[in-house]
Amino acid sequence: MTSKKKELLQYTSAHGFMPQEEMLEKQRSNTQLKIGLPKDRANDEKRVVLIPESVELLVRNGHKVMVEHNAGIGAFYTDHEYSEAGAEIKYDPREVYKADIVLKVAAPNNEELEYLDSRKVLMSSLHWKDHKSDFYRQLLAKKLTAFAFEKIQDKNGVFPVIRSMSEIAGNTSVLVAAEYLSSTEYGRGSIFGGFSGIAPTDVVVIGAGTVGEFATRSALGMGAQVKVFDNDVGRLRRIQEMQNQRIYTSIIQPKRLAKALETADVVIGALRPIDGMTPVVVSEEMVQNMKKGAVIIDVSIDHGGCFETSEPTTHKAPVFQKYNVTHYCVPNMPSRAPQTASISLSNFFAPILLSISENGGVDEVLKKDYGFRKGVYLYKGILTDKNIARRFQFSFQDIDLLIAAFHK
Repeated sequence: MTSKKKELLQYTSAHGFMPQEEMLEKQRSNTQLKIGLPKDRANDEKRVVLIPESVELLVRNGHKVMVEHNAGIGAFYTDHEYSEAGAEIKYDPREVYKADIVLKVAAPNNEELEYLDSRKVLMSSLHWKDHKSDFYRQLLAKKLTAFAFEKIQDKNGVFPVIRSMSEIAGNTSVLVAAEYLSSTEYGRGSIFGGFSGIAPTDVVVIGAGTVGEFATRSALGMGAQVKVFDNDVGRLRRIQEMQNQRIYTSIIQPKRLAKALETADVVIGALRPIDGMTPVVVSEEMVQNMKKGAVIIDVSIDHGGCFETSEPTTHKAPVFQKYNVTHYCVPNMPSRAPQTASISLSNFFAPILLSISENGGVDEVLKKDYGFRKGVYLYKGILTDKNIARRFQFSFQDIDLLIAAFHK
């Protein structure tokens, strides 16, 4: 070693500049999750929250997924596909409900509530007005942390599950309308759309939200002429701009709406609920004055419907006629396309589960993710939804304060 190198070595050593072992950031060890996927037993519910591809992704990341026998059969996913993806197939639903996190589309029924273990995590849709006080008392007694799909927000304040299901419902509403319009029993024997020398199908869309937007897009794509009604001028402007063509838009003025309905072949009700209920904007008299063989698709029936003549139907018996107008009023329209809807749900929830694992559990994600926190209506057995509390006279706590208190 030369004298210059010795001097350099002595200098660097004296001043702490010797090569040091690289200090890597300590990584949080992933939390291994035990996930339960029960079969939904609600009427007409065929969707499943996780498809086999997402189960495979979770299993490869070290998680255990238990799937109830035939949980995915309604969406055309077999037990064999789930088993090949690494899931454990359970024939006793009680075993699935012992998981740390239970994922299902519909809220649990009374029997399923009994299966739920205490202090676990439940993720499902809720539709809080559909349940009685006993339902919430049972959940509270289990000291669960429970999420409502429809309340979860993303970083932009959008409700991703509602939006994706609304997109599917909007497209599906037009396909259903086309089916019944061409029927000689329920419709006019007319093909939906526009053809040379033949007047295009006249479609009225009531509501310019996500459902209305996708219904309008699909109807225009098939060659129909579309009129859109909504009381939010901003939404009407947006739907006009997004179609890249001039379409008829109007606020919901009764006389103008009634006139449009008289010539309509198809009317799609897509209004958003106000305080949990959809406003009725189409009177019985307006329906009575519609053309014979016209078709009404009331997508808003989940929250009461926006037609005075609407009554809930089922996927098995989806339509009825009143004043020679066919009414399709099936709640949960996305379940008509269960595989597409299941893929959409799975695309959203699989990353959430991976995030829960990577961050050390549900509580850690709740601390960091405000939008995910908005989905909570029950935290460790404490009610956090003021609407439920007011309706049933329960006490409740603010979720932000609870998170802060539990994680000082």
